[in-house]
Amino acid sequence: MWMNGGWGWMPWGWIFPLIFLVLMVVFMVFMMRGGMGGGPMCGGSHKTSGSAETPREALDRRYARGEITREEYQQMRKDLEG
Repeated sequence: MWMNGGWGWMPWGWIFPLIFLVLMVVFMVFMMRGGMGGGPMCGGSHKTSGSAETPREALDRRYARGEITREEYQQMRKDLEG
């Protein structure tokens, strides 16, 4: 078809797999960021929306994420407990 100058299926055959691939990537990013409601497996919170995070839980989360060092964590924990 290319050699005959036709504009059949072949010249545009790449666009549908490309659209499908882009949609799949967008879907995967959407799901990894928490999707519609999120959940523990999707990076969302396991708590209900009505419960608040305690200062100790916030401290533990910051330490787990690497936002604070071990020494900072231990000092802040000591301050919270005492």
